[in-house]
Amino acid sequence: MMLRTKSQFVRRLQMKKYSWRKLAVVATVVPMLALSACSSTGGRPAETAGSGGGGQVATTPNIKIALITHAAPGDTFWDIVRKGAQEAATKDNVTLLYTSDPDGGRQAQLVQQAIDQKVAGIAVTLAKPDALKDVLKKAEAAGIPVVSLNSGEDVFKSVGAFTHFGSDENIAGAAVGTRLAADGVKHPICVIQEQGNVALEARCAGVKTKVPGTEILYVQGTDMTQVSSTVTAKLQSTPSADAIIGLGAPFTATIVKAVASLSLTGKIKIASFDLSGELIQSIIDGKVEFTVDQQPWLQGYDSIDALWQYNRGGFKVGGGLPVLTGPAIIDKTNAPAVLTYAKQGIR
Repeated sequence: MMLRTKSQFVRRLQMKKYSWRKLAVVATVVPMLALSACSSTGGRPAETAGSGGGGQVATTPNIKIALITHAAPGDTFWDIVRKGAQEAATKDNVTLLYTSDPDGGRQAQLVQQAIDQKVAGIAVTLAKPDALKDVLKKAEAAGIPVVSLNSGEDVFKSVGAFTHFGSDENIAGAAVGTRLAADGVKHPICVIQEQGNVALEARCAGVKTKVPGTEILYVQGTDMTQVSSTVTAKLQSTPSADAIIGLGAPFTATIVKAVASLSLTGKIKIASFDLSGELIQSIIDGKVEFTVDQQPWLQGYDSIDALWQYNRGGFKVGGGLPVLTGPAIIDKTNAPAVLTYAKQGIR
């Protein structure tokens, strides 16, 4: 009896040891399960997840940046520039102050207003750099960083900008001239909608380097009725003209209508610069041969983002050189793909 009782006692003791081991294992597993439940999303804890991640507004202090262009009323090109700038501003926690005036003197006054507002940066177009150089030196003296965009790739350093975002307009013009020359064009008319605008003049000069017979026609870009009548009269008086080039999508659209009114569609080639949904559709329909895109959305976006980066860490994008956003030729081969983005207002 005693031996049997002793044996039972040993077995009970072993079972108790096993139970304690099992309990210890369970106690270890429970906190692990609790920990895995807290991170069931597979990311960081909620209070830190997403800080600095994509789609989040920057945590840097809010600053004001001025975007000052030479946009003329009704020129939809600048809507795309502004849309890119605003998207960068939203991402970077920047208050964007946008103003414009096609007159160089009045544009300089807008720059002065930005200086007086003590903005943290100025993005400016340099279509008429001589009118802006003095006021931009004041911005430099006030410690306000400046970048240029769209116009002024040859002069941005001389006015104190640390970089430039845009297309090399001479190269873009030469690309158009090369394409037209390959098609046998001898006497194109290059339509400039703003006399004295260095970027527009450079485009036509670039065309002329490849097609020496290029002729320049000046029109009043703020008055589409005048653009139409001037182009119509020029085509009527110049039977040797075999191509006509618009330097902006709205102006090319007017040129297309003028050519059609003279029953010259298909007889005179039409080329363009810049983009719009209507213009791309005209390329698809065969009314316009091609256009040269300088990607204005990127010009606006990159300009504001570069100024934010300067304020954030003293970064200077471009290393003292211009950052090119073009040129890129859009024709029937790629127009349908680009049209999707044009409808979104970013091409």
